[in-house]
Amino acid sequence: MNNLAAVIPILIVTLSAIAAMLAEAFREPGERIPIGLGLIGLVGAILASAFLWDRQATAFGVVQADNFALFVNIVLCVVGILTILLSDGVIEREELPAGEYYALTLFGVAGMMLMGSATDLLVIFLALEVFSLSVYVLTGLRRSSAAGAEASFKYFLLGAFSSAFFLYGIAFTFAVTGSTRLAQVGPAIAAQAMNPSILLLLAVGLLMVGFAFKVSAVPFHMWTPDAYQGAPTVVTGFMSTAVKAAAFAAFVRVFLSAFEPLSTSWIPLLWWIALATMILGAVVGVVQSNVKRMLAYSSIAHAGYILVGLIAGGQNGKAAVLFYLATYAVTNLGAFGVVAVLATRDRAHDELADFTGLWHRRPMLAGLMTVFLLSLGGFPPTAGFIAKWYVFSAAVQADEYALAIVGVLTSVVSVFYYLRIVVMMYMTDKPAEAPATPRLHPAATTAFALAALVVFYLGVLPTGLLDLAGDSVITIF
Repeated sequence: MNNLAAVIPILIVTLSAIAAMLAEAFREPGERIPIGLGLIGLVGAILASAFLWDRQATAFGVVQADNFALFVNIVLCVVGILTILLSDGVIEREELPAGEYYALTLFGVAGMMLMGSATDLLVIFLALEVFSLSVYVLTGLRRSSAAGAEASFKYFLLGAFSSAFFLYGIAFTFAVTGSTRLAQVGPAIAAQAMNPSILLLLAVGLLMVGFAFKVSAVPFHMWTPDAYQGAPTVVTGFMSTAVKAAAFAAFVRVFLSAFEPLSTSWIPLLWWIALATMILGAVVGVVQSNVKRMLAYSSIAHAGYILVGLIAGGQNGKAAVLFYLATYAVTNLGAFGVVAVLATRDRAHDELADFTGLWHRRPMLAGLMTVFLLSLGGFPPTAGFIAKWYVFSAAVQADEYALAIVGVLTSVVSVFYYLRIVVMMYMTDKPAEAPATPRLHPAATTAFALAALVVFYLGVLPTGLLDLAGDSVITIF
């Protein structure tokens, strides 16, 4: 029963994905059965994760339902719920196959939950492939779009390339330590930490490349702008948040537990990666005229900020990573959601000029977009401000003053392209031929209300989530 308990949240989401896929075969036009099944499965997984809190269940020695994994499960399920709510209405408008869309989204969430819970490198790789295949297909699900097909193909090729690096890293780790289980890899690495072999250092480097690709870290970010722009906007929001949360969860578990004895070898390399990621994401985002590409470079910059927390390490650094992932997921998904609902069947309306005078046409959407952009920029009293403050404080406590300073400066630079959209919405007149703005669907309204509430709540009263993040990282062995 203990083995079964550890994977119950993942099983619930998987079964809901299968049920949504089967229900599509019997669905009458206009029925929303897959949506209901998806929401039931994700809410059930949240309740199961809450029930397992502090129970430390383990499945077959390779899946650990500790508080760290359960925290990530809840974040991923919240992202899944918001994605499904934002998708209702968008799916019909863009003529996407509803059954496949919801099933793939749920299978992707299940794979991500497994990745955050896995304590074996091979299981992490399998989970990586499960959710990666789902996201590849979702990226190109709009079959009539040449840009979507190109984005999916680029994402698939580069993703397969990075998976090969990751798999070679696992193979070299096994060759050096004789195991792929993190509980056995850690002591074996600690015994060699004073004089690591070339093969062990190569294993660390290859694993880092695999993770860096998934989190969009420089120089492995090249897929991000094209994939984000070409994919359906709701899919872009999903992949920019859920994929990053799952990848960073596994990144933290692997490098801050099993490979922590070699931190003096991998931290200098990760330091430069974080520095380059923050700078490139902030600077290149300034020159973007497409909002989805701008948010893609914003996502790259935020990956750099999260890497700062990973480099800081310790309980504060780990907790900062979790809190940042939670706040970033809700905020960024809300921003992409606004872009998604502004689109029409004929045009994406994702250029900067399409936001001209939005306050005069759709004041509620303009207000929501402002809230999410200010949170991404780190303005108080939003959740983004607390998240950045927490990450940079962890860096200062770890004596990483240079990274903290660069993080603050690049945050200031990124404020330019966030506020540029705000200026277009409020301080420019409504164009003579304003693009049509579709009616906001009730489900999307619910998603926006929840996201905005979370952004303000965590910006004013973050202590509860901060304490949960701090408690959850203690359980990482």
